[in-house]
Amino acid sequence: MTIKLGVTLTVLALVTSSTGCGRQKPESGTVDAPKDNTSAAVVGDTTTKMSLQWGPAPAVFPAGAKMAVVSGDPSKAELFQVELSLPDGYKIPPHFHPTDEVVEVKEGTFLVGMGDTFDPKKTSPMTQGEKRSVPANTHHFGIAQGATIVAVSAKGPFALTYVHPADDPRKKGSTP
Repeated sequence: MTIKLGVTLTVLALVTSSTGCGRQKPESGTVDAPKDNTSAAVVGDTTTKMSLQWGPAPAVFPAGAKMAVVSGDPSKAELFQVELSLPDGYKIPPHFHPTDEVVEVKEGTFLVGMGDTFDPKKTSPMTQGEKRSVPANTHHFGIAQGATIVAVSAKGPFALTYVHPADDPRKKGSTP
């Protein structure tokens, strides 16, 4: 037991010292799923990504968000985790997903509301370190208060359906 723990800590120390640790701020880049796990250090149930490849979030999200794939492939029927970097005031209109999801705030504050109508007065704040489960088909919306990074874990393939089709940014003239 002591030997295994010592080896694990040694490997973890080597990975962190040779690659640097901490979340890098979003920059332009690809959003492909990682090819392997060599750049991630796993401690308990937490994955600390040494460097994430940030790029524009998919077109289903309103413009302005950046996304990085932490694990898995959101386009496949498998577990995945992505991180979304949201600028201050960023709004995601009421929507739902066909699968359960877990949302965790990594940095900043994320205001979350439930229901079919976008109403900032009906939100509750999630701050750094907070997690919430959102059951499949639950109508919800969000607002970034300050620059915010959220991690979303779910089973793919990822799908997002807007409660009001006019809110879908892939359609012209949509506003939250």
